Amino acid sequence: MTRMRRRIQALEKVARQLEPSPGERRKVRKQVIAYTERFLNRIEKTKAYNVTTEKGIGLLDSPISEKPVSIDQALALLRDHVDYPGLNPASGGHLGYIPGGGIYYSSLGDYIAGITNRFAGVFFAGPGAVRMENMLIRRLAQILGYPKDAAGNLASGGSIANLIGIVTARDAMNIRSREIERSVIYLSRQAHHSVDKAIRIAGLGEAIIRYIPLDPKFRMIPAALEKQIVEDKKKKLNPFLVIASAGTTDVGAIDPLDEIGKITKRHRLWYHIDAAYGGFFILTKEGKKKLRGIERSDSLVIDPHKGLFLPYGLGVVLVKDQTRLHASHYYVANYMQDAAAANEEPSPAELSPELTKHFRGLRLWLPLKLHGIKPFRACLEEKLLLAKYFYKQVRMLGFETGPEPELSVVTYRFVPEHGDANEFNKRLLDEVVKDGRVFISSTLLNGNFTLRFACLAFRSHLSTVDLLLQILKEKTARAFF
Repeated sequence: MTRMRRRIQALEKVARQLEPSPGERRKVRKQVIAYTERFLNRIEKTKAYNVTTEKGIGLLDSPISEKPVSIDQALALLRDHVDYPGLNPASGGHLGYIPGGGIYYSSLGDYIAGITNRFAGVFFAGPGAVRMENMLIRRLAQILGYPKDAAGNLASGGSIANLIGIVTARDAMNIRSREIERSVIYLSRQAHHSVDKAIRIAGLGEAIIRYIPLDPKFRMIPAALEKQIVEDKKKKLNPFLVIASAGTTDVGAIDPLDEIGKITKRHRLWYHIDAAYGGFFILTKEGKKKLRGIERSDSLVIDPHKGLFLPYGLGVVLVKDQTRLHASHYYVANYMQDAAAANEEPSPAELSPELTKHFRGLRLWLPLKLHGIKPFRACLEEKLLLAKYFYKQVRMLGFETGPEPELSVVTYRFVPEHGDANEFNKRLLDEVVKDGRVFISSTLLNGNFTLRFACLAFRSHLSTVDLLLQILKEKTARAFF
């Protein structure tokens, strides 16, 4: 026993290195803060994209080993091989994808959550953390027109949130394995790929998938949807789920939410809306009008790391009927019997696939408390206007454009007098990315290589858009072929 005690004490001495002293914490924290402050202070002059040949491979020259390195060495590796190459999503010049940015106070929320390590999965273990997350869910439900007793979950992003919603729909509509092959799901080809992925993961890959025709603005046509539902019922099939989009990735289209909601109610189908990108525009006067009918859904997804400009890692699923969400995700475990009696608030672990759960609520709660909602609303309204501004200005430069933007995405392409337009736009994209001051992306629409302006980084302002317009003007004028 004495030998065992000596061995335990020897191990404890080494293990205690995981608890740095106040002085050691201060030293490392000071350097980390200095690193992040340099990053932020230079953000307006830093490129949105850096083309490199190494692509961060130098990180592999310093493998994880038994021997520690200094904070100086670690930060140098981070600077050179992680934060420099490729896309800089924190840049205002990030106009290629959604999301972009990452507001500062949210990072402090993550810092506090990481230090305190509160468990936000079960009310018994973290009553305050769970109350905070449920309070945020109830506030979002209120904003979106859901009832007070609606439930939801703060997930890692829209992909998991969509999966939770689709699994809940599957169970609520009593879709059993023997019925999958005759059960029907309706969506648009503009739906985000995470929806198709969620359908497969939820065990519905063999269901009948109906892609409803789109209008010229890439929105689902309600009349075509209802016609297809009626035809499928006549064929003795089992229509059960309609998935609409409130802000598609490609073009920012909003399906006719209100009309689709009426159709799903008439035919008693589950109505799920993917509002991961567009949902928070409901905070603006224009957005509220465009999103009319979102409250008709049975479940929806909305991403604070998009429309509220948070760092990556927070998507929300809301379900109107709390009992349906619980029925799909609850659990019973003997070792959790102590927690079973404490049920003043719904526990996230019983409303999602996650058991071990990061305290994500703090990254949303802290910036909302410190800023209030007003600047978020102003930033969203600014992005709507910037998209309209870019749409008009890029047309004046001679570019063809897609539909007038409903939200903050604009599609456009240049058609030269001679040569292949697709090849021209591919090269134009490469030139803009190589320049690096602004980052843009592309998509395929009706077989055409099309450029995308996706403006939802909170640091993107009028000067950013003017810079992109200037670069496009210069590149097309030089014709770089």
